[in-house]
Amino acid sequence: MDRHPADTGLDLRHQWMPFTANRSFKAAPRLLVGAKGVFYRSADGREIIDSLSGLWCVPAGHARQEIKQAIVRQFDELDFAPPFQTGHPAAFEAASRIASLMPAGLNRVFFTNSGSEAADTSLKIALAYHRARGEPQRTLLVGRMRGYHGVNFGGMSVGGMPANRKAFAANLLPRVDHLPHTYSREHQAYSRGQPDWGAHLADYLETNIIALHDASNIAAVIVEPVAGSTGVLVPPKGYLERLRDICTRHGILLIFDEVITGFGRVGAATAAERFGVTPDAITFAKGVNNGMVPMGGVVVRQDVHDTIVNDSPPGIEFFHGYTYSGHPLATAAACAALDLYEKEALFARARELEGHFQDLAHALKGERLVQDIRSFGLAAGIDLEPRPGVPGARGFEAALCAFELGMWLRTSGDTLAIAPPLVAERAHIERMFETVRKVLKTLP
Repeated sequence: MDRHPADTGLDLRHQWMPFTANRSFKAAPRLLVGAKGVFYRSADGREIIDSLSGLWCVPAGHARQEIKQAIVRQFDELDFAPPFQTGHPAAFEAASRIASLMPAGLNRVFFTNSGSEAADTSLKIALAYHRARGEPQRTLLVGRMRGYHGVNFGGMSVGGMPANRKAFAANLLPRVDHLPHTYSREHQAYSRGQPDWGAHLADYLETNIIALHDASNIAAVIVEPVAGSTGVLVPPKGYLERLRDICTRHGILLIFDEVITGFGRVGAATAAERFGVTPDAITFAKGVNNGMVPMGGVVVRQDVHDTIVNDSPPGIEFFHGYTYSGHPLATAAACAALDLYEKEALFARARELEGHFQDLAHALKGERLVQDIRSFGLAAGIDLEPRPGVPGARGFEAALCAFELGMWLRTSGDTLAIAPPLVAERAHIERMFETVRKVLKTLP
């Protein structure tokens, strides 16, 4: 039976929910009906602490009135403007504000509506750039195993999550190769910050992929500086630097997917800033406007933009875009969110909380079922021992148990992810990890 009027008063049949076990959910729905600060409110009136900033996207906490007021003001003034051949002030202001937070040289912003669209847009930009500079044969795109770049066909193709790819494998982009992922439990177990082992894994780009395909055929390499959705995989010391050097020497664009790491998660505006490695393009979404209105985008080096735009014949230079690119409400929300981040010094706050947060995460070492813990910035991944023959089942049960104990917990397979809002107090973070401890004691 898939109708629960006694429980919810809602007809649950018609929404096909994303990345959800629909049958399981509709048999026992978990409905959120309110949110404020670092808490949700469930349909049965319980307080649910948010241990993942929504889906990595609410760094300033929920129900920020400053952002709401900016959206309302924008709505009253201009609710929608077509982005093709016309513009509006909020989009230009948001682009300038975002560019000001990026590494030097990355100052041209193309707006999308999500991280998935941002990833595909960055790949198109790479192809267009090489075509404009007279190397149209550079069409190979390189991703990384255990990478996540959204669910559009381009992002899935360069991504490395088997469950996302297997149903669509026959239709993925053909000109793609993958770097190995950077995680080794044997060499990196219980890493706090960047692991010492693994910089050499970047050399695979040169020794295997370039050797096989020739650098003159490769357009771009796209990686998450810290892989979030596949378990908080932190780059080994020197790894990103080696990737940057190899790409530079061979004329390959390097793209950082910072949909998760951007806007404070790692204690800086970008992971590029925190790690001191500047790519040629950065994708963003989620935290850019505190998750208030769907929004994403790509920031590129000025010379990449100029090569495509200035070397094109008169007319449209880049045949790409979305109806809602730079939507007035989304860009107004972005400007208000960036004001909040600056006013409350949230990027620095994340850096200040990092030590306490990581102490609490690694204090779970030795708890039953825990196989490994990784942490960087205000993000931690906790690997649980899989149930024999049923991978992912224990992680799913952990999320259900946490909800019953009053916490929204995100899992990927048998990995638990903790990434609190940057406005969380120490007591909130302590509550999150104490709940995880209770979950571990409860699980069969």
